Amino acid sequence: MATEHRVGATTYTTPSDREILITRVLAAPRQRVFEAWTDCEHVPHWMLGPEGWTMPICQIDLRPGGAYRHVWRRPDGEETEIRGVYKEIAPPERLVCTESWGGDSPETLHTLLFFREGRQNDRHGHATLPVEGSTGCGAGHGDDGRHVPGV
Repeated sequence: MATEHRVGATTYTTPSDREILITRVLAAPRQRVFEAWTDCEHVPHWMLGPEGWTMPICQIDLRPGGAYRHVWRRPDGEETEIRGVYKEIAPPERLVCTESWGGDSPETLHTLLFFREGRQNDRHGHATLPVEGSTGCGAGHGDDGRHVPGV
């Protein structure tokens, strides 16, 4: 089995100065992976930062024009958050949303594609950054696939 198709494998490419393409192979039905991204019952269990961080606030209004907000808390009590707006929702295939880390952080546009390849699921994430050379993208989050329901 090629490395790029191995469960848990993640690849990062930069198609342009403003784009990051992330491909992740998961052994889970794409509907469950889609739900892991869009349901507050699941998001706080996998989208975490370093050891000890929690997500005490997870708000999702899953509809075009609806907003989401995630707040992480460090063990010392300091918090950080992201928020965005859903642009397109096509369960279980596609999710398009904006993302902002607040303050001076630029807004990014994320397109997540969930598709079936054989017995595994690839999740492709595509982030378009607002300016060339931007690095302020939370591309990795804590997404290791371990907490996707059914994995």
